[in-house]
Amino acid sequence: MDIQIQSIAKCLNIKEEQVKNVLELLEQGSTIPFIARYRKELTGALDEEQIQKIDEDYKYQINLQKRKEDVIRLIETKGKLTDTLKKEIETCTKLSQVDDIYRPYQEKKKTRAALAIQMGLDPLADLMVSCPYSFTEKDIKPFLNENVQTKEEAIQGALDIIAERVSDNTKFRWRVKESIEKYGKIVTKIKKDAKDEKKVYQLYYDFSKPVRYIANHQIMAINRAEKEKVIQVSFEFNEENAILYAYRGISHNRKGATDSYLLKAVEDGCKRLLFPSVEREVRTELSQRAHESSIEVFSMNLEKLLLQPPLKGRVILGFDPGYAHGCKLATLDETGKLLQVDKIYPHAPLNRKKEAERILVDRIQQFKIKIIAIGNGTASRESEEFVAGVIQKYHLNCEYIIVSEAGASIYSAQPEAREEFPDLQVEERSAISIARRVLDPLSEYIKIDPQSIGVGQYQHDLPSKRLKEKLDFVVTKSVNRVGVNINTASPALLSHVSGLSKKVSDEIVKYRNENGMFTNRNQIKKVNKLGPKAFEQCAGFLRILNGENPLDATGIHPESYDITNKLLKQYDIHQIDLEKAAMELHSDIYTIKDIVDTLKEPARDYRDKFEAPVLRSDILHLEDLSIGQQLEGTVRNVVDFGVFVDIGLHNDGLVHISKCANHKISHPSEVCQVGDIVQVWVSNIDFEREKVQLSLISTC
Repeated sequence: MDIQIQSIAKCLNIKEEQVKNVLELLEQGSTIPFIARYRKELTGALDEEQIQKIDEDYKYQINLQKRKEDVIRLIETKGKLTDTLKKEIETCTKLSQVDDIYRPYQEKKKTRAALAIQMGLDPLADLMVSCPYSFTEKDIKPFLNENVQTKEEAIQGALDIIAERVSDNTKFRWRVKESIEKYGKIVTKIKKDAKDEKKVYQLYYDFSKPVRYIANHQIMAINRAEKEKVIQVSFEFNEENAILYAYRGISHNRKGATDSYLLKAVEDGCKRLLFPSVEREVRTELSQRAHESSIEVFSMNLEKLLLQPPLKGRVILGFDPGYAHGCKLATLDETGKLLQVDKIYPHAPLNRKKEAERILVDRIQQFKIKIIAIGNGTASRESEEFVAGVIQKYHLNCEYIIVSEAGASIYSAQPEAREEFPDLQVEERSAISIARRVLDPLSEYIKIDPQSIGVGQYQHDLPSKRLKEKLDFVVTKSVNRVGVNINTASPALLSHVSGLSKKVSDEIVKYRNENGMFTNRNQIKKVNKLGPKAFEQCAGFLRILNGENPLDATGIHPESYDITNKLLKQYDIHQIDLEKAAMELHSDIYTIKDIVDTLKEPARDYRDKFEAPVLRSDILHLEDLSIGQQLEGTVRNVVDFGVFVDIGLHNDGLVHISKCANHKISHPSEVCQVGDIVQVWVSNIDFEREKVQLSLISTC
């Protein structure tokens, strides 16, 4: 364990003690949010990502060590383990390196070389590799039998064995891999029978780029184009140099009678076995790198979406657009409670616009609606024009916002939605979801599978298990950073709280329904199936507003209530020496600082530091734009190649990465993130495709 801790500490540039403490806390059953928030004195204030990285790296190191031990044991049973080989295995830092070393010792059943070995041609291969001064039929004759009847068969079998040795040779493999990664190019060509009518992959019909410079989104696009049989992919690198290196390695630079045979075997081993194998390995590693990058981008975007500030204290109308089946309206009060459901038909084919206007105006005036949340799906553009027109025509004190519908219909058909609104249609539930995404984004979005929210890139090409793990981590981190009102939270929201399972979350709601609202955190201990460890993990993240103890409404953990009360009695929290207080109260500076910060702003919401979404009252048309025009917009998605910004048009404008900053950046997330309010300038307008290109760089 000490070796793994040292390795992780060095990799993350932190102290070994921090790593050790994190691993011990995880072993004891503590969750990552709990460790990050309430055990800073042990971790040195590591955040959730750092703690998760320690956990993942440690598990990898354990698997690596186990694999090393297995390989050493397997080679030893074959009687081929040497001190040098053992040391080489023990110094490996990657699983792939260990597997490369083990390749020559693996049992191979169906290869040409394996068949040749079964026919007893291994010694002949050894003889040929030894570069004898002479090599005649006399040397070959002992290997002829009923299975190997001719000299040519014997030689070919020996060459097959040598070819496989070349392919399995660790040094040769690593040399070829280095050649491809450092100096090689990835090349794509369109296939003769390719079907790409919309020319989605036109960029890759004739494409070449150095492997070390290829971008992650290019890797993802190439993989998808290849999968759809549009292109073929290959590598260009110095094959002759690699063959010569392997030949010298096999022959040990000696000259002999078998030189021509050896060269033939090396060429065959490289071209038929080694090169394709290493190329597949490089492709796999490139894909893994691209996948991990895409998952990180997806996670980052999801976190920003979940942490968008709620627009509190306003009555809101959810507007789910549609044509023939009408537009569904759902009016919600300030808490998200449904007040009214309506259906209007302002668009074709029915065109009952006057009636729709009357209903909309009546609802706005009746419930004093301040915000209309319009879904961005079918008929969104027409619905936006209709709503903006009504606001302007009747001089209403109301604004609207375009909201992503991604996942709304999926949630609306789920049992939870049917249980809450059994008498409503799916589309009406969808209108409620759209409105609640503005009132309280976190509480609403966590009801939906994160993969359905639509803030990623190439998400359907990503490894589903890894993507789900990462997105679930983001959801859990976000929920616990914000905290949860235990008296209003749904089971779905509660299940993401540190220490709470779905079953325990259901028990909390059951207890609440049977006993009324929680009035203090100690009551949480009475919930069925919620033990002491679970209480320790969840208590600080569960809020009780207007309860018996004001501290229950804050992020201060019950274990720190005594210290908090002493702080309030003995110190002026606005003029406090944190180190002195920590020493006098037998605590630590991290805990004291967090308590003081909370006492200064007890009602602080973690999301308040982010910008609120842009509200509009008038529509923007493509014809209204001009090159160089400055606009304000909301970042909707961040991907490897750029940023999509909502400026009030039906389609989001794209800011290419080259126009994100005056200086070179490696990723657009360095400049802005989902939910940010940004100033953009129009750089190009494509009226035919209804596309707008934007710039974050001022054109003035």
